[in-house]
Amino acid sequence: MAASSESASSASVAGSVPAVAVLGAGSWGTALAALIARHGHPTVLWGRDAAVVEAIDQRHENTRYLPGIPLPETLRATTDLAEALHGCDLVLVVVPSHAFAETLHALAPLRPAHAGVAWATKGFEPGSGRFLHEVAGDILPADVPLAVVTGPSFAKEVAQGLPTALTVHSDSADFARQVAEALHGPAFRAYTGEDMLGAELGGAMKNVLAVATGVADGMALGLNARAGLITRGLNEMLRLNLAIGGKAETLMGLAGLGDLVLTCTGDLSRNRRLGLALGRGQSIAEAVREIGQVVESIQTAEEVMRQADRHGIELPISSTVRDVLKGELTPADGLKRLMAREQKPEYPQGLFED
Repeated sequence: MAASSESASSASVAGSVPAVAVLGAGSWGTALAALIARHGHPTVLWGRDAAVVEAIDQRHENTRYLPGIPLPETLRATTDLAEALHGCDLVLVVVPSHAFAETLHALAPLRPAHAGVAWATKGFEPGSGRFLHEVAGDILPADVPLAVVTGPSFAKEVAQGLPTALTVHSDSADFARQVAEALHGPAFRAYTGEDMLGAELGGAMKNVLAVATGVADGMALGLNARAGLITRGLNEMLRLNLAIGGKAETLMGLAGLGDLVLTCTGDLSRNRRLGLALGRGQSIAEAVREIGQVVESIQTAEEVMRQADRHGIELPISSTVRDVLKGELTPADGLKRLMAREQKPEYPQGLFED
């Protein structure tokens, strides 16, 4: 059964709660759609895979990405993008970064004129290295409010209703609140901010650093090494963030430190699991095949270093991860390279100054 666009539209017109279209029926898109539906919003989830969509719409379960976790019966799903967007008040894009621009181009002519666009996609545009808000700004009309949803969150735990905190950043305070209010509920705290640049950098870069800590743990280097990599990884995030014009406080919150700690220590992280496999001697191809989902860090490592080179910022951990993922360096040689670096002050002067 396809989603009922009439029900979403009528709920919106009635003025009860905003209707939401969630684009992307992977684990994260499904988890967020389920969360929003449980909060009483008419919610339609769009996906490309007909079997996955049918299972969500008819059996209330994403059997491929979140097996065994019941989804709300009010959540509708469809493969028809026009049907998903019809009558919605808010669009939430949750697709991998490589599909982000394509998805925005597809939704642009179908989006209701009043509906803002938010995304929970992390990463950069492949090839150009552009931030996703720059991509969205080029594709959508200038008057469309935009927001990024980011922070420490595993899809499985959100789908299970476990406590979670995220942050929503937008140039429009009103739109940030609208998105946050759709997400905020008994087991989910949604904060707001206005630093889209810093929020997107944190959400993308933590995936690269999670590979580093995964490799270290796979090589059994110990908890000291893990803590050192996380802390020095945060330092790299802060230095690049300063160079591009983001706010330091953004990366000291949920979008940076919070997401970094979760992704570097939690085995639900695909990027950490990739690092673990590499540290134990598996090939990249074998590790990705076992994970069975998109591992954003493989592309993101290249784009992070593109940003760093553009601004003349040295990122030893991130560059080592990039070289390991490209097969140009073994994890053991990467460790030697990092440990052979010269002694220096912990923080560059001016990192936390306005």
